[in-house]
Amino acid sequence: MTELIVPRRFCGPPDSGNGGWTAGALATTLAREPDDHVAGWPTIEVSLRQPPPLDSALAVALGDDDTATATFGGAVIATARRASDVALVEVDTVEPAVARAAEAAYAGHAFHPFPTCFACGTGREEGDGLRIFPGPVGDEADGGDADRVAATWTPHRSVGEDAPTYVDEEPRASVAATWAALDCVGGWAGDLTERLMVLGRMTMRVDTLPVIGEEHVVVGSGRRREGRKTFTAATLYDADRRVVATAEHIWIAVDPALFGGQRPPD
Repeated sequence: MTELIVPRRFCGPPDSGNGGWTAGALATTLAREPDDHVAGWPTIEVSLRQPPPLDSALAVALGDDDTATATFGGAVIATARRASDVALVEVDTVEPAVARAAEAAYAGHAFHPFPTCFACGTGREEGDGLRIFPGPVGDEADGGDADRVAATWTPHRSVGEDAPTYVDEEPRASVAATWAALDCVGGWAGDLTERLMVLGRMTMRVDTLPVIGEEHVVVGSGRRREGRKTFTAATLYDADRRVVATAEHIWIAVDPALFGGQRPPD
C-alpha cells in the first residue's frame, strides 16, 4: 500500500484534481523499475470513478495483475492498468506556426467552465499552470478537420522538479505533467463549449518525456459521441516532429453545478 496526494496546484475544477495529472500520477505507481521511463512507458489505462480530492492522501493498492486502485474514505477514486491490448491511434501533427495561430481562436478565451484548470485554465499564470490553449486548425471546407485542435506547449522548469534527468542530461517534465498536457486538448476537440464534460477514462503511451524549455506541439481530435460519452484523442510532438506521447479519452457530460463549473452566458 502506498499513498497519492493531488496538490491543489494540480486542480481541474476548483475543488478536485485535474484528471490528466491525477491519472498520470497513478500511472507512475505501475512502474516495474525506477528507470522504466527511459525506454518509454507502456500503454496505461486510467479510469476516474470520483472527483479526485485535493491535498488529501489517497490510498493506492497495487494488484498482482499490473493494476492500481486509489481510494479515499473507502470510495474508489481511480483505477489503472497496463493496457497492452490497446493500440492507440496518433493524431496527425501540424506545423508549430499553425498551432500558434490556432491558440488565438481558443474557445476558452471567450468562455471557460474551469478557468482554474492546471492544464488549460486561462486563470493560471505562466509557470503555475500549463496554459495549453488549443484552437481549431481548419474546417472541412478548407480541406482541414473540423474536429481537430492544436496548441504549442513549452514545459516550464516548475513541472520537472519531481522528474529525473535523462541520460542525455536534458531535464524533462514529470510523467504526471505529461499526462496533463494531453488531457484537456481532447476535451476542447470534443467541444467543451457545447456541453460540460469531465474526464472519465484516459489511455496513454509515453514514448519519452518532454524536454523542459523546448517548444512542443499538442494536437487533439474528436472521434465520436455515444449518449453522455464523447471519445477523443491527442498526441504530443517534439520540435523534430517526433511523437512524445499519445492518448485517447472518454469524456462524460455532467451538470456544471456538481463540479463548481461556470455556465456559458445565455
